[in-house]
Amino acid sequence: MTQLGRKQLLINGEWRDAADGRTMPVINPATEETIAEVASASAADVDAAVVAARAAFIGPWGQMPARERGRLLWKLAERLTERIDEVARLETLHNGKPIVESRHIEIPMAAEVLQYYAGWADKLHGDTVPVKAGSLVYTRREPLGVVAAIVPWNFPLLLAMWKVAPALATGNTVILKPASQTPLTALALGEMAGEVGFPPGVLNVVTGRGGTAGQALVEHPGVNKIAFTGDTATGKGIMRSAAETLKQVTLELGGKSPNIVFADADLDAAVRGATLGIFYGKGEVCAAGSRLLVDAAVKDEFLDKVAARAKKMVAGDPLDPKTRLGAISSKAQLERVLGYVETGKREGATLIAGGSRTDIGTGKGFFMQPTVFAGVTPDMTIAREEIFGPVLAAIEFADVEEAIARANDSMYGLAAGIWTRDVRKAHYVAAKLQAGTVWVNTYNVYDVAASFGGYKQSGFGRELGRHALDYYTQVKTVWVDLG
Repeated sequence: MTQLGRKQLLINGEWRDAADGRTMPVINPATEETIAEVASASAADVDAAVVAARAAFIGPWGQMPARERGRLLWKLAERLTERIDEVARLETLHNGKPIVESRHIEIPMAAEVLQYYAGWADKLHGDTVPVKAGSLVYTRREPLGVVAAIVPWNFPLLLAMWKVAPALATGNTVILKPASQTPLTALALGEMAGEVGFPPGVLNVVTGRGGTAGQALVEHPGVNKIAFTGDTATGKGIMRSAAETLKQVTLELGGKSPNIVFADADLDAAVRGATLGIFYGKGEVCAAGSRLLVDAAVKDEFLDKVAARAKKMVAGDPLDPKTRLGAISSKAQLERVLGYVETGKREGATLIAGGSRTDIGTGKGFFMQPTVFAGVTPDMTIAREEIFGPVLAAIEFADVEEAIARANDSMYGLAAGIWTRDVRKAHYVAAKLQAGTVWVNTYNVYDVAASFGGYKQSGFGRELGRHALDYYTQVKTVWVDLG
């Protein structure tokens, strides 16, 4: 028997096995042990979830006053807060991230996202439109219908909430498909929704493989919108498949975000920001500052400090509150990251910290040393491709314009950082950077009220803030003849 037992699908308020009885294991990346078996949904299960979500959309959820929807979202936030220790532990068990990140940063923010959008539920208004005499014209903001939220394994519950909360607040029903590696907190969310009184079918949780359950959601004609976070190649495939039914799509995809350090910066603060930018979450962060662009005038001094800081970071038991560097999320991901390290060395970059697998004394777990490369040129693979691990590629620049050019020399455009004491320079560079979020003298900070999303091949659409509401609603114009 596994530690957490067997988990079922949540469809129409009922827990059920997959139609074909298939299951898949959930692995703890810190111990390499199977901690649960979860149902692996087929296309038939997805169809059942769509039928349930459609019925709830037409029925109780669609007829519920907006203010009551908001109250239920608030109650869900309260229940999540009540169970925060349990949910944070689940998050760490199936992802490998330090419990301090789960318990004190990510799960609390997930509850805050629910509270924020609970407040928006009854505040979406249409407009009256001045037109020719004899007519009254007004608009209505209406939900899209059934939303499929397909989320990745790096921030399993938080990124689910970025989609689920605005979708539900605006009156849609949701089918949540968590990553196959990290389904446990999504299932806990579905359980809590039932506990606080969400009608059956409003929030369905379908666990399974991306190529099966995820693809079935993308292709299903009864799904009105796909909200996806994941890698760019998968996002492109979703767009191609969704075109067959012309369903709406929003994509938050990969990144190769530049973190730019000018010579006039507070260098000690910038060192802290550079290491946080790449090593928080083990570097498994879409917006990770994986390209460190350093002014040539301070390059040597700065990189010495970054390397020294990286070498002091030691992987530990993710459930230990003192741990700041957890386990890479899976064996496949660890092998992928180590492969990029070998490519960096082969192409001529200089390894100045880390670069190897490590362990925490148990002989088990997918742990890796924080890794820093110097002497990276913009054409190297580690400067161009998303590694999604604790690997920093340092590139020097000579002046402001070269810094901007090198920062923008990427197919991605998710985020960027700027470190400088010169306010004019900061605003000038921020305006020139092709990125959806620009941090100045900080990195990796978020707020539920501040929208987030990408430029270029980092995707389109926005999550968080009021702008996210636009991607879960549609506008209807009504003409009334007063003549």
